[in-house]
Amino acid sequence: MAIIDALISKVIKRGELTITYPSGKSRTYGAPEPGGRKVSIHIRDAQTLRQIMRNPRLAMGEAFMDGRMTVDGDVYDLLDLIIFNTRWEQGGSARREINKRGWLKGKLDQLNWRSRSKRNVAHHYDLGNRLYELFLDPDMQYTCAYFTDPNNSIEQAERDKKAHILAKLGLKPGQRVLDIGSGWGGLAIHMNKVADVDVLGITLSEEQLVYARRRADEAGVADRVKFELLDYRDLPEHEQFDRVTAIGVLEHIGPPQFEAFFGTLRRILKRDGVALVHFLGRLGTPGVTDPWIAKYIFPGGYSPSLSEVITASERVRLISSDIEQLRMHYGYTCRRWLERLRSNRDAIVALYDERFFRMWEYFLAGSITVFENGGCCNYQIQYVRDRCAVPRLRDYMVDEERALRKVAAAASIHKSSEAIRGEGTATT
Repeated sequence: MAIIDALISKVIKRGELTITYPSGKSRTYGAPEPGGRKVSIHIRDAQTLRQIMRNPRLAMGEAFMDGRMTVDGDVYDLLDLIIFNTRWEQGGSARREINKRGWLKGKLDQLNWRSRSKRNVAHHYDLGNRLYELFLDPDMQYTCAYFTDPNNSIEQAERDKKAHILAKLGLKPGQRVLDIGSGWGGLAIHMNKVADVDVLGITLSEEQLVYARRRADEAGVADRVKFELLDYRDLPEHEQFDRVTAIGVLEHIGPPQFEAFFGTLRRILKRDGVALVHFLGRLGTPGVTDPWIAKYIFPGGYSPSLSEVITASERVRLISSDIEQLRMHYGYTCRRWLERLRSNRDAIVALYDERFFRMWEYFLAGSITVFENGGCCNYQIQYVRDRCAVPRLRDYMVDEERALRKVAAAASIHKSSEAIRGEGTATT
């Protein structure tokens, strides 16, 4: 017990953590704060306790999934207490103690060759579209939303995200756009409808491909918005595009492949073209992926530092014409997703099981905390081949974004009116 007490006391300084051990004895760590964090957990057996002490980042998540560690209340409160006490801005020995294990395996997991990339994508994205319908917004956007107001709904924030991205692209009618990692097709279809462009979306997820093609058919745009099961590395040599988007893609590529990715991006981008790379990244220097996330959620996934990304794109002479860091936005996004996940608990348990639900609950709760106090953020980088490809002043982005928001708001009102009319017709 002395070793355990020493380790936990080193981590928990502010707020209170009460642990009830397998023996039945309880111990409280930390110090009370006025209106502060206060959490109680139960560890059910000695083996679980030993596993958590050996590798807390992996074993604690596994114990929660299995019910071998239970939380009195909300698991978010537990993760928030731990991350708050190891806040990225503060650094320190407690953070190093938690993070030091698994470095070599984390580096090996970043080697995403073709066959592994497809397998890793299938692990997460081919779980079944119904799961994602139960917690994402109606457009099935599964990347960081853009909150102009922290109180906005996820629907509003995702509409604003699309406007924010399109404003940086400067789309013009008739242009050809490549959407790398096109997901369930929402962004590609939106670009066509708003900007009158032709879009090719590529994905490695078979479930997403079927879903996106069906959406394009239903929207009546399948002749101009096409989707293919294709690795970006296999794009034909002659292909070129006016605009390229890669939203939530870089996290699945891995640093050893970054230079190849940006080399492909430069090759397929026309000389006056513009690309927008939006990715979940990390503050500070390079690191490795959390071992629990790597095992259960995103095998092969890695959130890169800004320095890793810029270094790789510099080598192929891509110009980072605009860089923006989104700090709190993904925390707000994951809060909305977690609320929806929990509201659909019974449906998700029926689709999978209780352990699966707890896995996703733990994942989204932890994701909130790492954006609020941990080392994660989001980046958007606009890339060009020619320094004159975009206006000299970035005011054009602001003006374009405001115009696009008005278009999206009008479309949303129109859609709502159609739904109301449809409901009225159905009841008469």
